[in-house]
Amino acid sequence: MKTCTHGADTELVACLEHWSVKFVFSVCFQFGPEKMNKVVLVTGANSGIGLALCERLLSQDSEGLQLCLACRNMRRAQAARAALLTSHPAAQVALLQLDTSSISSVISAAQEVRLRYNRLDYLYLNAGIMPNPQFDVKAFFRGLFSSNIVTMFATGEGILTQRDGITSDGLQEVFTTNLFGHFLLIRELEPVLCHTGRTSQLIWTSSSNAHRSAFNLEDVQHLRGTQPYSSSKYASDLLSLALNTHYNKQGLYSSVICPGFVMTSLTYGILPSFPAFLWTLLMPLFWLIRMFTNTFTLTPYNGAEALFWLFKQNPESLDPHVKYHSLTSGLGNNYTKPQKMDVDLETSEVLYEKLLQLEGEVRKELKEKLK
Repeated sequence: MKTCTHGADTELVACLEHWSVKFVFSVCFQFGPEKMNKVVLVTGANSGIGLALCERLLSQDSEGLQLCLACRNMRRAQAARAALLTSHPAAQVALLQLDTSSISSVISAAQEVRLRYNRLDYLYLNAGIMPNPQFDVKAFFRGLFSSNIVTMFATGEGILTQRDGITSDGLQEVFTTNLFGHFLLIRELEPVLCHTGRTSQLIWTSSSNAHRSAFNLEDVQHLRGTQPYSSSKYASDLLSLALNTHYNKQGLYSSVICPGFVMTSLTYGILPSFPAFLWTLLMPLFWLIRMFTNTFTLTPYNGAEALFWLFKQNPESLDPHVKYHSLTSGLGNNYTKPQKMDVDLETSEVLYEKLLQLEGEVRKELKEKLK
């Protein structure tokens, strides 16, 4: 073994080079990519499916993750973090204030992420809203005794119309919160998402309510429609396909999931005037329905199944044309099943270009405001 001794400068340099190489090799061997903590950011992580996903990720490996909860309401985010740390005291759980309906909030949050992390392995695009709908009581009770009952509860089809709002940036609220804010976030986070020799994943929480019929390329914000939620979710399916086209060569892959019918705040919002006890009375009916259809996942834990499953997959092996569905059998067993999406490359590319154009417009307006 070579020993370092005092002597000529050339001997000292050679000695230092020898041990530097050994040190670097040792560090790379011990702390290579497979040993480094994975960095995971989840939007809308303070409740529902987002929080359930965080719990499942930490239950698998509480010390091997750097988890970041990106939330609009920081009080709720702090409560979610406290709950996670109670179950997993050694976990690394950070908070980030992010409101995907606000352009300035997205840009500010992305700047903070780039300062904190030199890479991002998983970006779960889970935050979303559904405006309180107008509810057709007669159609609901007709649906209870029809063959359309499963679709009615899973998507609200036939019983709901929705009224959208406007953001402070002058954009449609559902479109911005569910889709455009996330698109801008991805664009802002390119430096930490795209790296040579390493893959990162984008994972969208979509819906079974993502219908082509609700979406119009000439009205991507859904200004003139009555189904902004369905339109935004179908647009996320399209956008995921386009993102794969544009980013796969840079090691960034995008996938889409459907959580199934889950009892969350979004679900309760479907019938805002419905008394809580009526939801309780309906639960036995939902459990019964699950004996005949596996889409009634019901709990956030079950609904997060596909999100969790994708965390364990090689993104290069995934099909960009399918949606990964969380499913729960009548016996309560969870599994993930891919189903082909009703999307095409041409439409996805047109949407991508329209979003790039809108991005340019909002950046210009934001720059003008800051002058």
